[in-house]
Amino acid sequence: MDTRTVEFHFDVMCPWAYQTSLWIRAVRDEIGLDIDWRFFSLEEINRVDGKKHPWEREWSYGWSMMRIGALLRRQSMSDLDAWYARAGRALHVDGHKPHEPEVARFLLADIGLDPSLVDEAIADPTTHDEVRADHDRVVASGGYGVPTLYIDGHCVFGPVLLEPPKGAEAVRLWNAVSTWAEFPFLYELQHPKSADDQRKIADTFRPYIEARDWVSIDRGKVIPIGRSADVTKEQE
Repeated sequence: MDTRTVEFHFDVMCPWAYQTSLWIRAVRDEIGLDIDWRFFSLEEINRVDGKKHPWEREWSYGWSMMRIGALLRRQSMSDLDAWYARAGRALHVDGHKPHEPEVARFLLADIGLDPSLVDEAIADPTTHDEVRADHDRVVASGGYGVPTLYIDGHCVFGPVLLEPPKGAEAVRLWNAVSTWAEFPFLYELQHPKSADDQRKIADTFRPYIEARDWVSIDRGKVIPIGRSADVTKEQE
């Protein structure tokens, strides 16, 4: 399959999706891949009965950051691209809290965008609709987490990466993933994780674990792939 376009569903809060986003950006640098950034909510997919939907809350961490992204996407895909890159780095590399409104405003200003877009996005109920439409698309395809890619209309979960390849290696992996999309009944291909792998994952994700202030996290344990409980004290 020779394709130059991918639809990439992400949740800013997901450390696995962030690692994969670094890879897909490396592929873009090499072959000019067109990335269509889309959303998926771990808060919603992991919501337990009796808890509010993220669109029923005034501020809902990952969901609200994607609402900011939805408003930016209306301006240009490049603005959303820059927002995800900056917010993702703040959380998953620097250990900061882009899921707090003041930090989100600072990060927008840092990439040359108007920090008031945070408040504009939250005041606009139609940003809920855009995030929800992207999320529902994945669920309708049988999806349950991120990263989820659509390649020529084929839905693929992954690749799930800890050390995203760069350069020619990134392209080799892209060729493998896009070829996989040609086989709709190939459901899983997975490396088991050793104890050393688990420790490396925990070390890599430590900035995220320390920045994430959700009480559902058992600090020091590995976040399950594509899944994380997204309930805070304020949101219970």
